[in-house]
Amino acid sequence: MPEIFRLIAPPEAAGQRADRYLADSIGTLSRSRVKTLIEAGRATRDGTVFTAPADPVRAGGAYELAPPAVVDAVPRAQAIAFTILHEDRHLIVLDKPAGLVVHPAPGHEDGTLVNALLAHCGDSLPGIGGERRPGIVHRLDRDTSGVMVVAKTEQALAALSAKFAARDIERAYVALVWGLVLPASGEIEGAIGRDPRDRKRMALVTRGGKAALTRYRTTGVYHSAASLLECRLATGRTHQIRVHLASAGHPVVGDPVYLRRIPAVSRGVPEPARGRLLDFPRQALHAAVLGFRHPVTGHEMRFETPLPEDFNGLLGALSES
Repeated sequence: MPEIFRLIAPPEAAGQRADRYLADSIGTLSRSRVKTLIEAGRATRDGTVFTAPADPVRAGGAYELAPPAVVDAVPRAQAIAFTILHEDRHLIVLDKPAGLVVHPAPGHEDGTLVNALLAHCGDSLPGIGGERRPGIVHRLDRDTSGVMVVAKTEQALAALSAKFAARDIERAYVALVWGLVLPASGEIEGAIGRDPRDRKRMALVTRGGKAALTRYRTTGVYHSAASLLECRLATGRTHQIRVHLASAGHPVVGDPVYLRRIPAVSRGVPEPARGRLLDFPRQALHAAVLGFRHPVTGHEMRFETPLPEDFNGLLGALSES
């Protein structure tokens, strides 16, 4: 656990800059480090967060400074179960469950697929393609389930990366979206980039984005309120399917980022299916198919994964309602 520094300001500290007082009193952190921590919201005075390093110290004030936990520079191996569809000396094809982050990132420093792969592969994986993302050729969002391929050698990594870049990969996703999609099949095209109003979201943009094309076809309709789609990617942009479908007025059911309000069409779904639809806890998106030519042997490989239990159960409830 990271150390939390707790101090009661003495009378002689009154009026000093908070960052100077805390740095001098703690002794093991530089003033610039303390200043950064205060600006990041890691300091409190009498239980209230303050973010101005120059705030004058109040005599008798109870100050706390809580540096974040130290993060390993290299991900550590962790025994986390995952389903393997195929494995050889060059690559692993797996079925990623929803909820599993692919590689370490701020807020998810461990417990990721990379940690699990390091435990599974031992000494053969570290360093392939970089320490933080060893073997990762492509990724799925944390709450998207489905099939992925991971390289185990530099040769496989280079070849697979080239195939993804050239779109020489078959990829099909299953998405449950709000509304009756018309036409029932077609294409959605539009450049995707960071949303200028919210940097945590992606959006269709007119400048600075990357071209993106999603092909879809409807495979099921439920009470004219929700549609089941097969989506195929002609490009591979961050959140591409989710952004394109939301921009077309058909956000993915359960999407925590691109579904902003309760769709009016939900009123047409009988209970209890309506409740399950509205309460689905993640985006209803599954990477169902991945096909490619083996990067070393040249053999055609194609993998198809079934819908996970929660997604399949939701469809069952809609079908029975």
